[in-house]
Amino acid sequence: MVAIEIDHISKNYGEVQALKNISLKVDQSELFGLIGADGAGKSTLFDILVTLSLANKGTAKVGGLDVVKDYRQIRKTIGYMPGRFSLYQDLTVYENLEFFATIFGGTIDDNYDLIRDIWIQIEPFRERPAGKLSGGMKQKLALCCALVHKPAILFLDEPTTGVDPVSRKEFWGMLKSLKEKGITIMVSTPYMDEALRCERIAFIQNGHIMAIDTPVNITKSFSHPLFEVRSSNLHHLLLDLRNFKDTYSCYAFGQTAHLAVTSGSMNEQGIRDFLTKLGHTEIKINTISAGIEDCFMDLMQKTEA
Repeated sequence: MVAIEIDHISKNYGEVQALKNISLKVDQSELFGLIGADGAGKSTLFDILVTLSLANKGTAKVGGLDVVKDYRQIRKTIGYMPGRFSLYQDLTVYENLEFFATIFGGTIDDNYDLIRDIWIQIEPFRERPAGKLSGGMKQKLALCCALVHKPAILFLDEPTTGVDPVSRKEFWGMLKSLKEKGITIMVSTPYMDEALRCERIAFIQNGHIMAIDTPVNITKSFSHPLFEVRSSNLHHLLLDLRNFKDTYSCYAFGQTAHLAVTSGSMNEQGIRDFLTKLGHTEIKINTISAGIEDCFMDLMQKTEA
């Protein structure tokens, strides 16, 4: 069963086209990731799906309900966690949670089983003002508030931005547990490593969907031989590799360059010989498999072309 259906959605802000003819479907109980950099259109799409904004063109359904005609019903059945912390910072942790439960006509106890695993981590701070929590604790409180009315579908807009790596890992563990309880989750993130935690993902850039598939299938679709290359001078390494006759693409990844080549016959020795002639030293070259970020960069290059 389809939980979220987006059909040729476009959104303009004056002359700026934030979304361009987007279509995708999210299945019930699926953990779906919308992956893209800042300004790609992720939050704009979420605003439309949670009935905070209207599209200029196209239609969308959430839980079988039209986001325009049935917006009141949708708001009762979804949970939404915006990218910016939006709870009441002068209220305590417990007061925030109680407030959101009351808005939906219930109590914390009504759906305590759903939030128990998260709540026990922040309960020691129940009397602390929300504004004085750490980043990770703020996100856990926001997630509790989004879940306290037991939504069927959960929208999380960049929930781990600015959160430390340990808290990020814990947060995704919570999402996996919620997914196993039957909740449909649509999450946006700029972090490529988080794409691997989703069942399916959509890459979005400049308001355009570049690919939709499982992370495994996306990485398998990378069609060029790929090498990880290192030398004593990364800046010169990138410049020289981009002028290499067999180069398809070359990007910096940390202190190394990821070089995709056009020729299947090109090998590590050929690249080494090329760099040695140009005076590079401390050269290290390894054949590697493409990761999610390699595929994202490749799709961006194809889209721009």
